[in-house]
Amino acid sequence: MPRSAAKVTQADVARVLRAVAQTDADLEVVIETDGRIRILPHSGNKVDSPAPEGPQPKSWN
Repeated sequence: MPRSAAKVTQADVARVLRAVAQTDADLEVVIETDGRIRILPHSGNKVDSPAPEGPQPKSWN
């Protein structure tokens, strides 16, 4: 069974991180499971993300 296309690519993430770094603002980047990338003001609190559904990817640590 072929693998489906990525919702978010490494290039997408790199572009977002570069843009956030250029703003010199305290922002946080949230990548949603549906492929949306949200840039939010950093609240200083830990982000409460919903529990992921389905099988989890292997850890690279």
